[in-house]
Amino acid sequence: MQNNFDGLKVMVIDDSKTIRRTAETLLQKAGCEVVTAIDGFDALAKIVDHNPDIIFVDIMMPRLDGYQTCALIKNNPDYASKPVIMLSSKDGLFDKARGRIVGSDEYLTKPFSKDELFEAINKYR
Repeated sequence: MQNNFDGLKVMVIDDSKTIRRTAETLLQKAGCEVVTAIDGFDALAKIVDHNPDIIFVDIMMPRLDGYQTCALIKNNPDYASKPVIMLSSKDGLFDKARGRIVGSDEYLTKPFSKDELFEAINKYR
């Protein structure tokens, strides 16, 4: 599997600094350009500015949760085709189903491994 993502723009939306930093480090080492956001509102402003190729979004966030953020991204015709991958510490069927309903393309359970992160990117880029 090729993990050279030179020039790929990835957005990581998570209210956890640890998760953002971990994902950012792994992705930058693989050649990605990474944009991070602390919540859905922050992300929506940055999506317009940076136009990421792929978006990872945490479900449990204050103000605007991952489901709402994903729905807003997918309801915008300019960004509807962007792959959105949900991140959650819960591995429940209900959460996965709800993620599908709002249009998410994939679901990763935290803590995710480097391989899982790269596999998800390879699938959608």
